[in-house]
Amino acid sequence: MDLPRSFTIRESSHRIHNPFTSEKLAALGQALHLAPGTRALDLASGSGEMLCTWAHAHGITGTGVDISTEFTAGARLRAAELGVVDQVVFIHGDAAGWVADEPVDLSACIGATWIGGGVAGTIDLLRRSLRPGGLLLIGEPYWRRAPLDQRIAEACHASSEDDFRLLPELIEQFGELGCDVVEMVLADQDSWDRYQAAQWLNIRRWLDRNPDDELAAELRAELSEEPARYARYQREYLGWGVFALMDR
Repeated sequence: MDLPRSFTIRESSHRIHNPFTSEKLAALGQALHLAPGTRALDLASGSGEMLCTWAHAHGITGTGVDISTEFTAGARLRAAELGVVDQVVFIHGDAAGWVADEPVDLSACIGATWIGGGVAGTIDLLRRSLRPGGLLLIGEPYWRRAPLDQRIAEACHASSEDDFRLLPELIEQFGELGCDVVEMVLADQDSWDRYQAAQWLNIRRWLDRNPDDELAAELRAELSEEPARYARYQREYLGWGVFALMDR
């Protein structure tokens, strides 16, 4: 049980595996007015940056669950680096279906709603761990503008336009699912650049070190095509944000 090796190669230098900068992550933590001792669950926690930095800055405690052995190991190292190993725990496991042993104050899935089969299923999953009156955090893409055709949707790594919604429609969906949107911090094109463009350097350096690897041809082709595709389509059409929700 692990992520494909190509994924960890692309994001080997990333602490945040989404188009979110450390500044935006810090801004979100501040906007939520996190109290010391807040208990959090982060499903698909990646390299643990949210839990680790919020434990350090706000005194929260929490558990992260992620399918990647490499990212989970990195999360534990980050916790040690920030001196919060007694506040956060990282578990290598499948976050799909994961429910906390005791109700938490904050239940999050940042950018991995496939673990619940989409937004609705992931909100239902997060609710199973949340105490009454707690906060849900969902990170999710949305269309900055509707793609003109199927070709553009696929160039944004969507199977069709229906995979994502425009921002107002996504916010309306949260309401239809019985949630109030109480905060949001959105990625911008600069934070998308930091997420996507950093992958190209990771790939190139890996290729220089591993020219004969079985993945080399695939990643060489990706590096040749991805920057222009990203600049032409994804950077212009696809947005992303983290939304704080509370049940009505």
